[in-house]
Amino acid sequence: MQHHVLIVDDEPDIRELLDLTLSRMDLKVTTAKDLASARQALTTDQFSFCLTDLRLPDGTGLDLIREIAEQHPQLPAAVITAYGRIEDAVLALKIGAFDFVSKPVDLSILRKLVNTALKLRDAEVRESINKGQDESPFVMDSLDRLTGNSAAIQKCKTMIRKLARSQAPVLISGESGSGKELAARLIHDLGPRADHPFVPVNCGAIPTELMESEFFGHRKGSFTGATSDKDGLFQAADGGTLMLDEVADLPLHMQVKLLRAIQEKAVLPIGARREVPVDVRIVSASHQTLRPLVDAGKFRSDLFFRLNVIELPMPSLRDRRDDIAEMANRFLQEITDQWEESEPPIISKDAMIALENHHYTGNVRELINILQRAVTMCENQLIETEDLMLEQVTIAEHDQPMSERGDEQTLDTYIEDIEKKMLEDALKKARYNKTRAADLLGISFRSFRYKLKKFGID
Repeated sequence: MQHHVLIVDDEPDIRELLDLTLSRMDLKVTTAKDLASARQALTTDQFSFCLTDLRLPDGTGLDLIREIAEQHPQLPAAVITAYGRIEDAVLALKIGAFDFVSKPVDLSILRKLVNTALKLRDAEVRESINKGQDESPFVMDSLDRLTGNSAAIQKCKTMIRKLARSQAPVLISGESGSGKELAARLIHDLGPRADHPFVPVNCGAIPTELMESEFFGHRKGSFTGATSDKDGLFQAADGGTLMLDEVADLPLHMQVKLLRAIQEKAVLPIGARREVPVDVRIVSASHQTLRPLVDAGKFRSDLFFRLNVIELPMPSLRDRRDDIAEMANRFLQEITDQWEESEPPIISKDAMIALENHHYTGNVRELINILQRAVTMCENQLIETEDLMLEQVTIAEHDQPMSERGDEQTLDTYIEDIEKKMLEDALKKARYNKTRAADLLGISFRSFRYKLKKFGID
């Protein structure tokens, strides 16, 4: 069935340009010059997509966006904003707009935006056909990757589903190890960009002097060592989603360049003379609260408001203790599969109580580390409380200065040091016979070999 698009703009030249462009995409187009005629069209026809200017003779495009969100929730609607009026675009996204495009309209960006919106519309139609089911199997299978049924995680899953239907920038907040990247992947996988790349980048892991090249790319000869053209992360994510993890670690000079790239939907590679259009959805994440950084002048307020259109808070493990038993059993199965063991060990009742009552400074990531260690330490396929080694973790945490407590990286390093030392001690005791060393530790040879590789022990 041919898609039907509604264009709302008071300028005849722009209406004609947009009509011509979208008609060439084999779309049926209806144009409206003001709010009244747009409302009339919505009552008489079924549309797959709506594109409206923000400034109309008898109202604003924001009024139309609100009405569409309330009366036609399955209709993706985007706005056309004046050049440099990014605040208008952010407001439109907050009240339900699918996306935005700036004047003068870049037709290549517009075509990509429309194609993305129509994919979303097709998905909505398929879902409505199966309205006898609460969720489509695809959605359920994907959301099951976020383990648990607590009230906190159910609220999170509901919000992820809603965010997947929009192109609005999302800021995922939450403590380290709480699953921010998994949430970002789900937003991508459940949305219309699922068949394009998901590119995660840790902003704190890129050396400052390489940031511009990594994000935007460079041209051959633009600096010493640039022996060929190179695309940046924005180009790699074109058509898909770019996740900016630990975005608070971006230096101020890169914040300015990032803001421009997001607003203009284009990047300027180092050494290039022209900007390259990119169609990327931005999802950012940080374990730090950005507002205090803005107040302290360490994070630009304009970038903060651009990234934080919608916030998705990820709950900590202490807010979802009811999920720990289910998570622990699932992670044990995954660890067993990864280590090529036959069956996962069983967690004793006392050990499960200890897991449920432990104070997790590293959240889900720490729980996984504890279980990996317990699989190594347990005997007879039964994990007891002592195999969890929670007391040593607590001691290590209390031995740290107050300023370092809660840093899961320090905790992870401590735990890994213990495990590495146990492996090395077993090797020495077994005179470097790997099979015998694995027997001394009570684990399979495959698990032992995996751990040697993990820690780089030769």
